[in-house]
Amino acid sequence: MHQNDKKFQVAQNVIEMIESGTLLGVGSGSTVNIFIELLVQIKSKIDACVSSSEMTTKLLKSKGFNVIELREAGKIPLYVDGADEANAHRQLIKGGGGALTREKILADSSDKFTCIIDDSKYVKMLGKFPLPIEVISIAQSKIALEMIKLGGRPVLRENFITDNGNVILDVHDLKIEQPIDMEKKINNIPGVVTNGLFSIRPADKLLISDGNKVIDI
Repeated sequence: MHQNDKKFQVAQNVIEMIESGTLLGVGSGSTVNIFIELLVQIKSKIDACVSSSEMTTKLLKSKGFNVIELREAGKIPLYVDGADEANAHRQLIKGGGGALTREKILADSSDKFTCIIDDSKYVKMLGKFPLPIEVISIAQSKIALEMIKLGGRPVLRENFITDNGNVILDVHDLKIEQPIDMEKKINNIPGVVTNGLFSIRPADKLLISDGNKVIDI
């Protein structure tokens, strides 16, 4: 099965779980874009959406959804997002699209965080996908040096500014054996806004399409 078909399969699985009157948090990325396309089928069930990025907000509004700010929503009953990598503990690497900070805020503000991926994103150990770190630009060089000390190879994401006005360092070659410790250590470096490890607050449900079925972890 083609990768996009797997994304469709896992997104459809979530659509079938959504109940009427839902206030829905919506992430970003290619799998979520497919999810949004399918969400149109049950638009009447969605009271409002809270979006993780300006791109997602634009797409949701183009489909006729009511998009509200997190401050209006308070707690989000359900947040749906994808991931660049996920492990058996439902810990994730996110941020390939650059929206990691807002995604992390929405995940932390949700009662239930459901992550949807195809099986190419499922790994034994996180770190093959470069770890994104959103940083204040003045601290870019200092943080890059700290990442080298941790065994990583930091690369500035060229011609990219986040929705929050910051830059991203993509850190290659990290061996992330203890994701929670690594997430805390990086976030404690002055100038780091946040990093793309979602391990302190992992997904509550991880849905994986392998082309034949959707696996629920």
